[in-house]
Amino acid sequence: MGIYEELQQRGLIAQVTDEPQIRELVNNGKAKFYIGFDCTADSLTAGHFMALTLMKRLQMAGNKPIALIGGGTTMIGDPSGRTDMRKMLTKEDIDHNAECFKRQMEKFIEFGEDKAMMINNADWLLKLNYVEMLREVGACFSVNNMLRAECYKQRMEKGLSFLEFNYMIMQSYDFYYLFKNYDCNLQFGGDDQWSNMLGGTELIRRKLGKDANAMTITLLTDSQGKKMGKTAGNAVWLDPNKTSPFEFYQYWRNVGDADVMKCIRMLTFLPLEEIEEMEKWEDSRINEKKEVLAFELTALVHGKEEAEKAKEASRSLFSGQGGDDSNMPTTEIALADAENGMNIIDLMIKCGLSESRGEAKRLIQQGGVSVDGEKVTGMDYVVSLDALKNGAKIRKGKKVFHKAIIA
Repeated sequence: MGIYEELQQRGLIAQVTDEPQIRELVNNGKAKFYIGFDCTADSLTAGHFMALTLMKRLQMAGNKPIALIGGGTTMIGDPSGRTDMRKMLTKEDIDHNAECFKRQMEKFIEFGEDKAMMINNADWLLKLNYVEMLREVGACFSVNNMLRAECYKQRMEKGLSFLEFNYMIMQSYDFYYLFKNYDCNLQFGGDDQWSNMLGGTELIRRKLGKDANAMTITLLTDSQGKKMGKTAGNAVWLDPNKTSPFEFYQYWRNVGDADVMKCIRMLTFLPLEEIEEMEKWEDSRINEKKEVLAFELTALVHGKEEAEKAKEASRSLFSGQGGDDSNMPTTEIALADAENGMNIIDLMIKCGLSESRGEAKRLIQQGGVSVDGEKVTGMDYVVSLDALKNGAKIRKGKKVFHKAIIA
């Protein structure tokens, strides 16, 4: 079985432009492909897993990845999957974010001569002359067709800025530029990017002829993958300083029952034969499957040692026997703020367990909060100074643990 067939069996491929050619290309290790990453934050998230693991799989099969850092396109902002306009970032912010991305990608992809490349589209997009750009590629795009694209449709009711309207052209130009200057013959992206990606393929063929060997694949659930990147309103980052290995492990440990095997198949590097055996397990082993998923992905990002620590901490905490809390997410409380203890509502907000006092009150009323194993029953509950000095363990719902300790 070739890598293309493996991608299909893992449920990753949604649409392709030239399937027979693409199949031959990737199975013979002849694809030089790119995936774009706009630098909207200083860390990649769990939502980028689909792309990162795909690049790793294809590189292991002999193909050459190009990680395209969107230093130029980030200055515009992709409207796909958005109901509002993205925050405008400065060039300095974007450059900083790009450097952070590079360090994290190196855990997945091997860069170097004749291996993976990392390129920033700011190198060409920021140098473009507007009139020259219009003359070179403007005639290749139909406004009528662009407005029918799914990425624009969902924004038309609330308003689509002309700034964002240009994003498809810029992304298309990226593929055109990479094709001409880096022999890039294939692009991958999420299913919500299909229109933008087709734009690049068509631009190459219109400018360079129908025989230009430029092709496109979209990942089946990359848009779902972006949703994977968030939990309880907060992003799940790959940076351990933003999301600790324990929190990262817990995120995957808590995926829905219906999604666990899908995630194992799509995101881990376990052999398909092993995964097929897991699918035969009894329903009573669902938590074991979740532990496999959480361990495999945590090991990919943070290493096996951190994954082992997170697994043991999770098991001991959920066993109800206290257990090792050294890897639990922790908030330090200033002594001056807690000389007489600290009200549980204030403490939950301080620890990021609630976004508002109203939300904290609802959780308490529903019986969803406990401190050091004791259920909180009133809004006036105070966590004592001694408890905070020892590291008070707050449990929200059944699955979220957090420690508050005097700094």
